Amino acid sequence: MANSQNNNDEMTVQEAGRKGGETTSRTHGHEFYEEIGHKGGEKGGQRVKELIEKGKEAENQDNR
Repeated sequence: MANSQNNNDEMTVQEAGRKGGETTSRTHGHEFYEEIGHKGGEKGGQRVKELIEKGKEAENQDNR
């Protein structure tokens, strides 16, 4: 992998993200990612349902 650091030895955003992700993976493990993925799916699913319902309501009002 090429060294993508600049002359000031600062870390790029991509490098910082990768490093943080690796640390989180080591400290929390696979189950942690399953749990937060499930929680995100619940929240995201709820929001999508709300948006679909609002869209249907707006479409019904436009068709009147």
